[in-house]
Amino acid sequence: MTQLELLLERIIDRVNVNLRSQKFDVGDYVRRQTPHLHYSKFYAFYGLSADDPVHFHFKNSSLAGSYFIGRVNVMHSALYKSDIRGDELKRKGQHFVCDGKMIPLHDDEVISIKDSFLNKTLVHSNSHDPESPEEFTIRNTVAMPYANIHGSLTEGSFIGTFATVDLSSIHNSVVRYFSYVQTGELAGETVEPGQIWIKSGDVEFRYSFDKAVLDKYICQEAGACPTGTLMEFVEVRQEDFEEAFASGHMGNSAGTGAGAFVSGYSVIKGDTTIGENVLVSQRAYLDNAWMGKGSNAQENCYIINSRLERNCVTAHGGKIINAHLGDMIFTGFNSFLHGTEESPLKIGDGCVIMPHTIIDLEEPLEIPANHLVWGYVRNKEDLANHSISFEEFAKVDGEVTMGRMTFRGKGGPFLEAFQKRIKRILSENGAFFESGEGTGHAQKGQNFTFNIIQPYQDGEPRGMYPTILIKPNNGS
Repeated sequence: MTQLELLLERIIDRVNVNLRSQKFDVGDYVRRQTPHLHYSKFYAFYGLSADDPVHFHFKNSSLAGSYFIGRVNVMHSALYKSDIRGDELKRKGQHFVCDGKMIPLHDDEVISIKDSFLNKTLVHSNSHDPESPEEFTIRNTVAMPYANIHGSLTEGSFIGTFATVDLSSIHNSVVRYFSYVQTGELAGETVEPGQIWIKSGDVEFRYSFDKAVLDKYICQEAGACPTGTLMEFVEVRQEDFEEAFASGHMGNSAGTGAGAFVSGYSVIKGDTTIGENVLVSQRAYLDNAWMGKGSNAQENCYIINSRLERNCVTAHGGKIINAHLGDMIFTGFNSFLHGTEESPLKIGDGCVIMPHTIIDLEEPLEIPANHLVWGYVRNKEDLANHSISFEEFAKVDGEVTMGRMTFRGKGGPFLEAFQKRIKRILSENGAFFESGEGTGHAQKGQNFTFNIIQPYQDGEPRGMYPTILIKPNNGS
């Protein structure tokens, strides 16, 4: 066996041991995902800037086509076209707040990936685990295409295609395809496909997709590649990224507004307008898009034939087609907002589109301002059963059920927490930048340069990367 094959088998064994109580075997998912030849076909790249600590250490790993920022360690792992963003990691001297206690950090936080397989996975933000505030750990974990690991420590777990684990600690658990989990902690659990689960204290939001509906958009079983509308949508556009990644160029596109940044590793097509303080991340795809001041398109986002007004957040994996979004719209992780020329989508100011929402229209639809939207929407009748005004939701105190959605707790604080998080995201991305104040990712991104790192091209180590440690003033 080659070194790459041995590495993959090592990862499979270690994850399977952690998931033995669920009798879940990750072997067929790992072995059938990517032809081994592809691991030697694509380079990796590491971003450098004066604003982010320089530290990149990888050993006995494959990093094909992956992108890294910040302090990162990768050991005995295979990463394929994954994005590892450490630009919001906590810094030495900062404090981590847990249950009102201030925990000081004695070193810069580092992302540590060990014995894991991440395929087209987005890893972002800082860990919310108070037991290890200086280390954001992904260990003994397998993540499938277009999964999001967002501020979530993961250990001994499987994360399915288009699944998201958000601001949580996940141990020895299986999160199946297109599920979203934000529960603080998950241990020894299996989350079935298409489950949207948010839990914090006495507040809980749950929604489950009907399997017949979900299978149309995304489905993946052991030993098979993922199928469905969502996979077809992203895969048919992957060739458009080839030129961007082949050029190795980073920088703003012509015609961007002041304070804006468009990654050279994004795709910009058609008649696209980029306003002030806009952030377009790597692997974002814009075609005939209007991006109003302060809006953003994060990794794996697609905005096509659509207009986003001011301060719209399109979270990792969000897709917006033939739509007009007002001010301050939040489009959650891996959501699919699909209008057509005959049936366009219009969303009023201030709306929150919950993570993993599918809006796939069969008639024109307008969502009124200040509404919470979730689930599966095709028409006006569906919208009535899958949305609620902020005013009505704020009155909820107890339990409410609408179709396949159940909410327990107080609606007002739930909304306030969401809106506070949206404003923080906008601030971090530089949406409020004015004359040197409010600097965020859109402004800092203009200062990045990238080191290109190549794998072995032949022999037993083909597709593997040499052991390298990059540190300040020490070279590599």
